[in-house]
Amino acid sequence: MKSKKTTQPLNITVDATELSAPQQRVLKTVTNLMAHVMTTDEESEYFDSSSELMKLVAGAIKQANFTSIWRENEEIPYSTQALEFCLDNLSDEIQTQDIVRYDN
Repeated sequence: MKSKKTTQPLNITVDATELSAPQQRVLKTVTNLMAHVMTTDEESEYFDSSSELMKLVAGAIKQANFTSIWRENEEIPYSTQALEFCLDNLSDEIQTQDIVRYDN
């Protein structure tokens, strides 16, 4: 399904009051890299950038404030648990071949 391209810039506003400087940089990088993945027409760029994007998202999950707040009594770090949970869900998504849509 082809959608109509726009010449308008997309401005995304995020409340960054609780984000550290490194978290803000990761968020900016993830957003820009995601746009690149969605628009590239080069196969190697598509695969390499997709892989890098997933690594950055995993890094963002590891840097989440939640992991520093809830450290007590954990045998497996929460970030590891969250990433394993994500991988399980991602594997399910890969198998279904469905595209998740968040618009009307």
